[in-house]
Amino acid sequence: MSDRDILGEVRYDVVEEEVEENTGVDGITEQVLRRPDVLAALQGRLHAEMLEQLPAPVKRRIKALKKIQLEATNIEAKFYEEVHLLECKYHKLYTPLYEKRGEVISGVYEPTDLECEWESDDEKEEDLSADMKNKVRIEEVDADKKQENEINKNEETKGIPNFWLTIFKNVQMLSEMVQEHDEPILKHLFDIKVILLESNPMGFVLEFHFSPNEYFSNSVLTKEYEMKCAPEENNQFSFEGPEIYKCKGCIIDWKKGKNVTVKTIKKKQKHKSRGSVRTVTKTVQNDSFFNFFSPPPIPDDPEVEMEEDARALLTSDFEIGHYIRERIVPRAILYFTGEALEDEDFEEEEEGEEGEEEDDEDPEFNPGNKRAAAAAKNVNPADCKQQ
Repeated sequence: MSDRDILGEVRYDVVEEEVEENTGVDGITEQVLRRPDVLAALQGRLHAEMLEQLPAPVKRRIKALKKIQLEATNIEAKFYEEVHLLECKYHKLYTPLYEKRGEVISGVYEPTDLECEWESDDEKEEDLSADMKNKVRIEEVDADKKQENEINKNEETKGIPNFWLTIFKNVQMLSEMVQEHDEPILKHLFDIKVILLESNPMGFVLEFHFSPNEYFSNSVLTKEYEMKCAPEENNQFSFEGPEIYKCKGCIIDWKKGKNVTVKTIKKKQKHKSRGSVRTVTKTVQNDSFFNFFSPPPIPDDPEVEMEEDARALLTSDFEIGHYIRERIVPRAILYFTGEALEDEDFEEEEEGEEGEEEDDEDPEFNPGNKRAAAAAKNVNPADCKQQ
């Protein structure tokens, strides 16, 4: 089939909107170039035509190379399984540090003077002149007195109030989820923990720990994510590492009248024949961070396609869960102070400036980075199964 024939088919089969009277190859080509999806389909067809024209012995050897590639992909899957087990091993070493962090935040533990020693760059005395040092000493005396008065005044302040709420408001991905009516509840959030599942299934659980409050009786809200680390049967060469494919929330035991995930609306209805009007009350879903614990259901039948809105919501959910696990929990204090946000902005700017110059390099050469990125990027809810 010639290029002219292929372009002709694309014109009649794909382009449904009105076209100009110029039906020459140049005109059709211009239309095709405006449609990336059509161009991709055209390129795929050209590749298929090229492979079809190869001699039979060459086609046979191509099959052998694909079989070799599949063996390599299966080895790669085993590699990522071991990487996950290694993560689980070291996570046990991080856990005591995270536990201590939670105790400081909640006020259960007060760090010692030695533990509080941390000199920031702008506090280094070697950068000060001799004259400034004397001024600093005087100011330090006044500052110590002021601090002492503030401590006496705020003796009841424990830990770091609104620690996690501040993080949620600092991070754009999370701040978009938090509504004004969520904030009083999130002030009771004093810790977020990650539990890694080694296998059967591979995955992780996010635990959100709350102090007693007037909104719900749960002390812990959970979100569980299951991951798979095996090539898809119908698309084996798309494998890039472990990916989240299913998640499960929890039931929130809301106290009467405190459920912020729903709202009551009143609607007037007019009787068709009598003309009388009545007011009915209806409960509808309300925007809230706590909808995070009620993800959309995934069809049991893999042949059933999800609605576009549900698919987008679930994809976003997977990305948020992965981000909390990989970024927020390990570096919580830096997101509280904003330092982690500055680092992320700098990294994005660097990638934008150097991306065009380094096209020949693989940006995911680091297996750890590749595995971490895969979980957020390789989301395909259509292929998922819900228990």
